[in-house]
Amino acid sequence: MRNARTPVPDHLTPRPRRRAVVGACATTLAVALAVPLALTASAHRDTQPGAGVVAQPVTTSADDARIALSPLGSYATGVFDRSAAEIVAYHARSQRLFSVDAQAGEVTVLDVARPSAPRQLFALRTTGVRAADGTTVPDGAIANSVAVRPDGLGVVAVESPDKVSDGWLVLFDAAGDGRALGAWRVGALPDMVTITPDGRSAVVANEGEPADDFGVDPEGTVSVVALPDRVSGKGSGTKGPAVEQSAVRTATFHAFEGDALPEGVRVFGPDVAGPDGSLEHRVSRNLEPEYVTVSKDSRTAYVALQEANAVAEVDLRSARTTDLWSLGSKDHSVPGQGIDPSDKDGVAAIREVPVHGLYMPDGIASYTSHGRTYLVTANEGDAREWGDYAEPARVKDLGKGGLAPVCADSPAFGLRGDADLGRLTVTTASGLRADGSCYEQLYSFGGRSFSVWTTDGDLVFDSGDQFEQVTAGALGDAFNTNHTETKGDGRSDDKGPEPENLAIGEVSGRTYAFVGLERAGGVMVYDVTRPQRSEFVTYVSNRDYSVSVEDAIEDGADPTAALAGAGDLGPEGLAFVPASGSPTHRPLLAVANEVSGTTTLFQVDRLTGRR
Repeated sequence: MRNARTPVPDHLTPRPRRRAVVGACATTLAVALAVPLALTASAHRDTQPGAGVVAQPVTTSADDARIALSPLGSYATGVFDRSAAEIVAYHARSQRLFSVDAQAGEVTVLDVARPSAPRQLFALRTTGVRAADGTTVPDGAIANSVAVRPDGLGVVAVESPDKVSDGWLVLFDAAGDGRALGAWRVGALPDMVTITPDGRSAVVANEGEPADDFGVDPEGTVSVVALPDRVSGKGSGTKGPAVEQSAVRTATFHAFEGDALPEGVRVFGPDVAGPDGSLEHRVSRNLEPEYVTVSKDSRTAYVALQEANAVAEVDLRSARTTDLWSLGSKDHSVPGQGIDPSDKDGVAAIREVPVHGLYMPDGIASYTSHGRTYLVTANEGDAREWGDYAEPARVKDLGKGGLAPVCADSPAFGLRGDADLGRLTVTTASGLRADGSCYEQLYSFGGRSFSVWTTDGDLVFDSGDQFEQVTAGALGDAFNTNHTETKGDGRSDDKGPEPENLAIGEVSGRTYAFVGLERAGGVMVYDVTRPQRSEFVTYVSNRDYSVSVEDAIEDGADPTAALAGAGDLGPEGLAFVPASGSPTHRPLLAVANEVSGTTTLFQVDRLTGRR
């Protein structure tokens, strides 16, 4: 554990300490946030738009952008707001795209040899598969995530129907006919799976969420699964590789129980027993692994613990959690880091406010620059709401219903009206004065940004208020809309555009982060080649904001027709396809959209004549 990291106490309000590397780049961080957004709306497409591309995709780019992103084609399930397209993975040899249909418990397999016209081949079902521990994946199981190795070995993370029981990792051949090859038992609610760069292991984030009634709360864990060397087994007649339960090792958080928990790592809410009825390991039951990224050398996994606002480090050779740290908070009173905190103040009223945002990333990725590993986070934010326990509250409701009020000497005290901070959703679990009498600091959910960090937990770059500034200019009256409906300013009081997930890709020797905005829609692209001086490149949204699907359905419209006109709603999972494996011989970006049930391919074009 690193003792040098300065913790961020939950009851205090300091910004996360930035050590030498960050102190040295404080000026560059400010410069990055102050980049003039002299933006040009344009579309760069060498190919005619295909199926599922709206008539006028929103495209806004920096004047000196080196690349452009344009939608090529989309596959539509026709299913609205049922998580019919969540996480996506690509297999280059077969030119197949794998899109998770969560509620159906299956993975949609698409032929994308023609990216402008993706077509379904079949669905890979995960139920009915016999696992190595003797169990069978039952009907009602939920597919959450998919990953594919270059040789075609694929894995799907599958959640148990009651979610607090252990889930499965189902094995398949990406170039096969859709039949599963076996399964391993992993932890409770396996929410995300990735494969290490060397292909030897699958790493699974077992979120361990409580039961919906908060009656049971399993431990969050990370499974490290040794993968077979080959997709096919040895010997004649073998359908697949040998699958043994002994291949699964589990990293826990037991080493961080009690006083060993680093300050600032959020453990809160009712103390609820695990599935075995035990109240042991409260910290482990409270921590919920959300997403995983693995270092280039395949030795270390970095795990986002969203509600805890923390990151854990797992040694993959020993399958042990070796470090845990808080991400701290973002000061929204600093110029360039403001937010629009109200849905009652007119569209796009972005300003500095006396509130701190807890980063709380969902997606996390990693890359190397000059031999050093950096972590990249999509700072979505999330609250715990189970049974009778509800963490969030509006600022104007603090002081009511048994909640402590805002401290009278707080700069937020006089800003509790609806047009100021009154409508903003904040956590009730952080920010109390030491005596518990009142909230001396308000903490909102998420950073409305993406960030770059060192693997020591130091903040290197944050996009500040740029996501809201860019979308305000690009979307106009649809600024901070929801995904199910078009309602301008509708999400300003919550988490704004809500950056959900991201992918990292290299184009012409430069590294880019592609960040999906779950509520606002679309993808933000940043050049992160120089981490401390990351720069906005372009924003593209394959969505027709004039179509409000939820409203249209309520008015009697056919859901399939309404969806067809809306485009992509709720980007959830992203996968970058390098030119070397692309059917177009140009880089592609695949995006799974959980609300519209669409899986869309974008082409990445290099712009000539740029610096």
